[in-house]
Amino acid sequence: MDVVLELVTETTFGEIAALLALAAVVGFIGLAARQPLIVSFIAVGLLAGPSVLGLVQSAEQIELLSELGIALLLFLVGIKLDVKLIRSLGSVSLLTGLGQVAFTSIFGFLIGLMLGLDQVTSLYVAVALTFSSTIIIVKLLSDKREIDTLHGQIALGFLIVQDLVVVLAMIVLSTIGIGASDDGPGIPFVLISGLVMVGTVFVFIRFLADPLTSRLARAPELLMIFAIALAAMFAAVGDFVGLGKEVGGLMAGVALASTPFRETISARLAPLRDFLLLFFFLALGSSLDLSTLGSNVTAAIVFSIFVLVGNPLIVLIIMGTLGYRKRTSMLAGLTVAQISEFSLIFVAMGVTLGQVSPDALGLVTMVGIVTIAASTYMITYSHRLYDWLEPVLGVFERKGTPREPRDAAVISGAKYDVLVFGLGRFGSAIGRRLKEKGISALGVDYSPDAVHKWRSLGLEAEFGDMTDPEIIAELPIASAKWIISTVPIQVQGLTQEDSRRALIQLAGLAGFEGQIAVVSHNEEETRGLASAGADVVLEPFELAAERAVENVHLQGTESGSRSLPPKAY
Repeated sequence: MDVVLELVTETTFGEIAALLALAAVVGFIGLAARQPLIVSFIAVGLLAGPSVLGLVQSAEQIELLSELGIALLLFLVGIKLDVKLIRSLGSVSLLTGLGQVAFTSIFGFLIGLMLGLDQVTSLYVAVALTFSSTIIIVKLLSDKREIDTLHGQIALGFLIVQDLVVVLAMIVLSTIGIGASDDGPGIPFVLISGLVMVGTVFVFIRFLADPLTSRLARAPELLMIFAIALAAMFAAVGDFVGLGKEVGGLMAGVALASTPFRETISARLAPLRDFLLLFFFLALGSSLDLSTLGSNVTAAIVFSIFVLVGNPLIVLIIMGTLGYRKRTSMLAGLTVAQISEFSLIFVAMGVTLGQVSPDALGLVTMVGIVTIAASTYMITYSHRLYDWLEPVLGVFERKGTPREPRDAAVISGAKYDVLVFGLGRFGSAIGRRLKEKGISALGVDYSPDAVHKWRSLGLEAEFGDMTDPEIIAELPIASAKWIISTVPIQVQGLTQEDSRRALIQLAGLAGFEGQIAVVSHNEEETRGLASAGADVVLEPFELAAERAVENVHLQGTESGSRSLPPKAY
């Protein structure tokens, strides 16, 4: 084995190839275990480090790629910090985000002191624990189709608040490093340089950003190269003047945050960011000695429990105080039950500045592995977890839940012929046609945007989760003749058949005696849903294909068919 490793790492190219192969294998194992890539990358770094395989030999080259990855990561954070987006941040996201940051940092600092850490290390660790992983939360919520739900939108608000904290923390850390360094540039020089950089960004945003990116967007590849070059340039300047590569990369992102192409840039550069971040974790793993991590096991367990339980708890308390339902509060709170890659970068900066020892970085790394791994399952199975804990969560909910009011029509006991669950394109089309035929219908969806769009069509809609017994019990379900569920994909963490089965069961318990129609996309689902009690199983693709064939057949058999106007179904 040693001979093989020696042959593989004989050249830098062979070393990188071996590291990428190891990352692919570990990543595949992580994927099978439903773990995000960050966990796999950390594991790759530890395996490739000197304590296990010792694959990392070209430290300078890997460190260079690591620094570029960090600059690009901060660039993509900065590009999300649009001033308009910050202004539109809801009070719940702001209050809950700041409350979570304050709670975690204060109590994390006290826990660190109780565990015997010195004040500076306790402060670094406490601040590091406040950051949640944007990559993980967005990925998991997207996979569950919960980005547009109320708790998903609040969670995104948390991330914006935390991103702002990241910005301030990085700047403060850079300032601390300036004051602690005798060899670096003086504070006046750095402050002046920082103001010049901010002024440059302001001028760029005001006069150059839009026209320049619009011109470059004619060649998308050139736009991507420009974005990477801007991130690298600002990072280099930031490092030169003493602000650090991280702050420089962040400012480069802010420079493009107001352009109409920021989403395109962010989406196209995300894979490159993930690739380069691998080398950050490789550099991290090569600097850690696993034999010294054993002394941090107790502290890592305590901090991990604190993050996994404390962060959701403070969100439950704050959102409950603001008037949100316990279900929404818990689902939002579970999204912040982990630390992020920024936590490791933040502490790594402290190690570079000589403020904390490498042991602190090892401690935070262990907390990261535990919390990211555990929270992935907590978010994935959040609704089952809620069902288990629901009996004890009532203390976190105010009576009346003023932030999630029921509609006046529902409260007054209005009756509807049809209840439509799922207000997407298919549900909206059904709603419009029901209205045209004079059939009263009430739409229900867990996405505030979907409810708003439905109402904009002149239709009545209610905010609610089709798998929540309390919501089903409050709806005028007993008087309805039909229930139609147009939700064919994974909803609220349940499999698609489970969510529809849950609706069928809950409707029966609520006294519904009409007929139920649900959507299916294959024969196996259709049979399962029919046996579960569905009266009608709709297969949209089959229905569309049937109507398309009928239309083509009719058009082809009628004389002068080429001049007939198209028909819409």
